[in-house]
Amino acid sequence: MSGWVYILLCCDDSYYTGSTVNLQGRIGLHTTGQINGWTASRLPLNLVFSQEFYTIEEALRAERQIKGWSRAKKEALMDSDFDLLVELAKNSKLKEATGLTRSQVTHRKERVRKSS
Repeated sequence: MSGWVYILLCCDDSYYTGSTVNLQGRIGLHTTGQINGWTASRLPLNLVFSQEFYTIEEALRAERQIKGWSRAKKEALMDSDFDLLVELAKNSKLKEATGLTRSQVTHRKERVRKSS
């Protein structure tokens, strides 16, 4: 059975990411406030992204991954800007390893070169 991952834009400008086997039905439940939780208190909602997967398990994995992303990465995905998505992923890994952003590392390298 195929599955879907989707992102909703809430009225407070937050994003909600979910997965389902019935996209239209689930969106209908969200937009009418019939699903308790995050979206029920943030109506109205707009569907801003959806992607179909071969199985619901794949959609669930994608949902978990996307939920851990920054707003910028989610927006790059929604815009199909895969070059930016890769760059943001690199910056995220760099920051996790060093505590620095890519621009901070580049700036430090430039200062070291100038001082040599």
